[in-house]
Amino acid sequence: MTINAEDPVPAVRVGAQGVQGVQGESRTSQTSQTSQVSQVSQEEDETSTADLVLPLVAASAAVALAGYAYVRRTRRMRTRTTPGGATVVASAPLATELDEQARALLIEADDCVRTSREELGFAEALLGTAAVAPFARALRDAESELSSAFRMRQQYDDGVPADGASRRHALAGIVGRCQEAGRRLDAEAAGFDQLRGLERGVGEALEAAETRFRELAGRAGAVEATLADLVNRYAHAATAPVTGDVEQAKDRLVFATSRLNEARQATDSHEAERAARHLRAAESAVAQATVFLDTIDHLARELTEAETLVPATLTGAEAEIAGARGRLPDAGGGVGATEGGARSGTGADASADGGGDRATGGGAEGIGTGTGGDAGTSADSGGGRTTSGDVGDTGTGTDPAGRGAGTPSAIGGLAVDQAGGGGPDVPVGELRARIRHADGVLAAVREELTGGPYDPLDALRRIVRAVVPVASGRAGVLPTAALLAARASVALADGFVVTHRGAMGSEARTLLAEAERLLAAGPEERAAAGLRAGSRDRTAAADQNRAPEVGRLRPPERTVTGDRATADTLARHALALAEQDVRVHGNPVAGTAREMGVSGAVLGGILLGGAPDGGPPASFGGPHSRARRGGTAT
Repeated sequence: MTINAEDPVPAVRVGAQGVQGVQGESRTSQTSQTSQVSQVSQEEDETSTADLVLPLVAASAAVALAGYAYVRRTRRMRTRTTPGGATVVASAPLATELDEQARALLIEADDCVRTSREELGFAEALLGTAAVAPFARALRDAESELSSAFRMRQQYDDGVPADGASRRHALAGIVGRCQEAGRRLDAEAAGFDQLRGLERGVGEALEAAETRFRELAGRAGAVEATLADLVNRYAHAATAPVTGDVEQAKDRLVFATSRLNEARQATDSHEAERAARHLRAAESAVAQATVFLDTIDHLARELTEAETLVPATLTGAEAEIAGARGRLPDAGGGVGATEGGARSGTGADASADGGGDRATGGGAEGIGTGTGGDAGTSADSGGGRTTSGDVGDTGTGTDPAGRGAGTPSAIGGLAVDQAGGGGPDVPVGELRARIRHADGVLAAVREELTGGPYDPLDALRRIVRAVVPVASGRAGVLPTAALLAARASVALADGFVVTHRGAMGSEARTLLAEAERLLAAGPEERAAAGLRAGSRDRTAAADQNRAPEVGRLRPPERTVTGDRATADTLARHALALAEQDVRVHGNPVAGTAREMGVSGAVLGGILLGGAPDGGPPASFGGPHSRARRGGTAT
């Protein structure tokens, strides 16, 4: 049947049962749909949770694996022992950095100790010894730590210890001792300031500094006259180390004048901190001016004493040489027979040109000239003076006693045989060569005594070094002569380092500290320790412009005379290195300073630099407190 849109659809009658049936089917359908929806929702929740957890687990596992791989790779690189492994590459920069740190801390600690000693002197002069006793004790502790650090550095430079790990440990020990020295001074800085009370008022301290300044200003003229007299009496080399010291003393006094005036004005204006800052700079300038003038006066006394001692030293040296000849097998034949035996024993002709001395198996190398076999004398422009570097090496190439080759030293100066010369372990040929060398040196010194101005300290030095290799200790004047020469050299080097410490490196300070230690060594210390000047090997061409030529020091039994001669050599080389440091450093504040004397104050470590006015003054204390007046510690 076809249903048209126009025809109404007939109504269908449904009974009650039909309606109920339809309603029941509807409720069943709805319950089924609700159950299906709930099941689908639960499945979706479970899927969403899994989607979140699994990526987190995977990411955590990846991070853990990456960390484990990194740790294993790092450990493998550090412990690798195959040739060319990472251990060698990684350790070299560490050793280099530690070495540089040790050098820098030695310089820093030495500056702190020197500055603290200087200011402590001003406080003690004003307040008395008892008042400054705790701070003097702290300074001694710091000096002890620094001395140990310098000794360790000297041994390190000489190649002791030898293996890499021990050498790094030695450098760490140097660093630790320098830090302890600074810590000891830092700990007392606040108490020292409280004792001086400069920030409360500089009255008495300012008056004391002004009094010392006036004394120095009046003394400068007299010292200048003393220096002029020395220049006229002695060879140029005798006074060369103090040339210009009077002018530098005046420069420090000009700077002190300026800072004392500033301190006085600040006091009148009730600016206590500013007054303390300027007073501290003035005190250091006055102290360094004193060092310059004292150095000249000290040298004048030493030259006069040396001039008096030279004849007696020549006599004592001749007695030692005669005793050495007596130990020769053919000593009964006299000097002529001895020399003849020397010619035949060494297989060389000991003619006037001294060539035979060069041919000896372990003898005096390069000691002959036309002046009776003298040690390479060369006329100095100041009057025929024999320079200290003119005598050749008297060290042996091989020690017949089985101690090995002589150690080449780069600390300059002539050879010093620290063994009490001519002992039973010295071959006859070598002993003869040493005797001829000593004869030549003594002949040259005698000639200088009658040839015009000469350097008496250098004459003593050459006599001692020529005779020590054959000496048996019968001439008591030789240790005295060695002490005088060493004392003069140490004083000159120390004065230069003190007044130029702003430009000073660690090597000059180390050599000076070793010279001072050796010069002050008592019998027990001298017997227990030896000075092995080895391994600091330098190019001869580089050293000729700044230090005496290289010699050899032999390590057997030490003698007082040998120790003093070695201290002299160390101090002279320290001075040469210090002068080179100053030349290299130059004048960093030239043209920027607005005050006269500032350049010298920075060079001398009076001011710590870093500003056109020279920066803050150095004060008692360690590296964290020394610049507390007017700046930040460096």
